[in-house]
Amino acid sequence: MNEQKEIYASIEIGDHEVRLVAGEFYETRFHILRVERCELQGIEHKLIIDEQAVVAAIRKAVHKVEEVLGFPLHRVLLALPSMHVERHTKRVQVVPQASSKRIRLSDIQGGLNQAIAYKPSDDLELVNVGCIKYITGGITSRKMPIDEVSELLTMSVDLLYADKEIVYSYARCIEKAGLEILDVCLDSYAIANEAAVFEQTVDKYVILVNLARQDTTLSLFSHGKLVNSEILHQGYGEWLKPFHEECGLSAKISYRLLQNTCTFDEARAKDNVIYIWSVGNEQKQLTEKAVCKRVMPSILAWIKTVNEACESIVENGDVRYLISGEGCEIASLSQVLSAFNAPAQMYVPQTIGARNPAYVACLGLFYCWKEQQAIRHDERTSCESDEVNEALHISPRKNTVDEGGFTKRLKSILLNDK
Repeated sequence: MNEQKEIYASIEIGDHEVRLVAGEFYETRFHILRVERCELQGIEHKLIIDEQAVVAAIRKAVHKVEEVLGFPLHRVLLALPSMHVERHTKRVQVVPQASSKRIRLSDIQGGLNQAIAYKPSDDLELVNVGCIKYITGGITSRKMPIDEVSELLTMSVDLLYADKEIVYSYARCIEKAGLEILDVCLDSYAIANEAAVFEQTVDKYVILVNLARQDTTLSLFSHGKLVNSEILHQGYGEWLKPFHEECGLSAKISYRLLQNTCTFDEARAKDNVIYIWSVGNEQKQLTEKAVCKRVMPSILAWIKTVNEACESIVENGDVRYLISGEGCEIASLSQVLSAFNAPAQMYVPQTIGARNPAYVACLGLFYCWKEQQAIRHDERTSCESDEVNEALHISPRKNTVDEGGFTKRLKSILLNDK
């Protein structure tokens, strides 16, 4: 396994763009090989309304990544929207088959297969296997009790289901783009893995706020579990409307104003001109103060909506908000966190090559997959090993030491013969 390049690709179909991240696991290290974002039309409030447009955007993103990597992608990890999510806990019992009564991986796999066979209704599809607790001799643990001696193994398995039609509509787009699906995962669950949310919920609640352009997804985590998810049809796109309606600016330009040149602290906003454009023969301009004045009512209204949606949770427990997603590219959002009705902070991933909140779900998909691999022992990757080895081949005179794939790739670029 160590000889093979463990290269994976993850895809998130956002409300206005496809995000694709390709990365490599080598021993204990993880490297980003390429990230790509391609605009798309055809998504409205998490629902696919133009399948062809979505498929075309996926193909474009994949093609761009393949051109850089030098080998094709065959399989991907797919993020699904946390929409109409249901959580069910299934408790199963397994009798160790070995005569020594030692628990083996095959026993755990058998118990898991029993649990995932449960189907609460025909309109739901299993998306994630969440928290698994193992009980042997009256002791509960989240660590697989392999080689422990026990007459009986009890497993308590969290199962997360989503709307079957939504799951299939997203999966169909991937398959029509010519790709296989390695695994699927709820976007909120993936973000929680990347941001280490599960470890933070031993004695408190964490409300994960995934801020996108059209919507905001609120996901409640407690005791290491995803408890519930709700979607508010209100995203950062509402903040851009005044610039389009009053100034005639596009969504892209409006977003760049908030992302790069604006403050949300009205007391500190200045009269400095930060954007100039022309309409016919007339020149127009916006100052920092004018931008702040236009955007603040929408931002405060959004925070008020989030506060009201989470009010009952905040009143009954130790709660904090963790805000992530593409909307956190707007760095000035940190200036209004005090307006939330509980402590709040923004999460930005620190993985080199993908230090952008827009990629947080894609990054989390890698860790969700590796977590499941411990049980599944599924050795598939996103590409074929022979194609990767051919693309990353370096002649012996240039490399006599066995190094990581990322290092090899870098050297093959820098030391390529002219």
